[in-house]
Amino acid sequence: MPVATVPPVPHYTPAPPTAETLEWADLEIIDLSQASTPEGLAELALRVRDVMRSVGFMYVVNHGLTKAQTDRIFDIGNVLFTQVSEKERMDHAAKIQEEGSKIGYKPRQLWTIDNGVRDQHEQYALHRSICGQQKHPKALEPFLPELRSFSEHNHYNVLFPVLRLLALGMELPEETFVHLHEFHAVGDSHARFIKYHPRTAEEEIKTNGVWLKGHTDQGTVTILYSQPVSALQILSPEGKWRWVKHMDNALVVNVGDAMEMLSGGFYKGTIHRVVQPPADQRGFTRLGAYYFALPDDDVKLVPFKESLALQRVGIVRKCDDAIAPSMGEYRRARVMAYGLKATTKKGDAIEEQDINGIVLKHYN
Repeated sequence: MPVATVPPVPHYTPAPPTAETLEWADLEIIDLSQASTPEGLAELALRVRDVMRSVGFMYVVNHGLTKAQTDRIFDIGNVLFTQVSEKERMDHAAKIQEEGSKIGYKPRQLWTIDNGVRDQHEQYALHRSICGQQKHPKALEPFLPELRSFSEHNHYNVLFPVLRLLALGMELPEETFVHLHEFHAVGDSHARFIKYHPRTAEEEIKTNGVWLKGHTDQGTVTILYSQPVSALQILSPEGKWRWVKHMDNALVVNVGDAMEMLSGGFYKGTIHRVVQPPADQRGFTRLGAYYFALPDDDVKLVPFKESLALQRVGIVRKCDDAIAPSMGEYRRARVMAYGLKATTKKGDAIEEQDINGIVLKHYN
């Protein structure tokens, strides 16, 4: 049989894992292969329920991609930042300020972090259809079939199983959240590559080493492909920042605001941030591969009150159901505000923004 060939791509070599002793977060490891049996599915649903009601982050293993396949995705993602000119990248700029969309390229220094210091990361978001909603730089064109497969894999083979586990944890029908994330509907679920660049010593002092302020994600489920540069921290239930340790070929999964609103507070959007890496990894770039899942744009972000589990613990709303936004409305408002509009300080560690009646908090 003929063997399928793939176009060659320069290899991205990340930094070695840190050797420093850090305060690591104690995250549960969820083996997705266990969901293949009814007994395994029921057990995982309870574990995921408890994790997402407490810590809010988890590792996912046996997700369907080999380490070699994952490594190649990182290689392809790096093409955009190394094989495409700045001018061509800007020809594919996301309409962040104009339309509240992250689809496309975001350059460095768009967002204000603190004390006048702007961000030093660039990113490229690919609509999940890959070719249906956007055009891409020429250097990426040979890899579009692989990127489409990557997008579909995340949507159908990772996101959907996680959504089913979350629904079962709330004692809702298994497909409840799946039906809100149609691959071909109007919505903003997307694959994204983010590359963080080292900052100057002066910038680190002015921002206290924070590269991206503590925040919750806007969507339902975020899927992050673990990579070696330590910089991601989560706010633990005890109120302390803990580092997320690299686990080879694992996914780091969390839920965001949309899931918190749909679940009536049963699941909490987890606060996390990006900070300066430990000393032995400074000077390296930090390349990340992600899949950000959001419900279809027309989904109204109100609780599933029929959940028996939710009825037992009680609903906690971010706003009254009558004024609850659709996913599209909330997404656009958040994207157009983050790092671009003024915040109101609430003490030393919290800043707030009003997003159409919903209070969005940043933790610094």
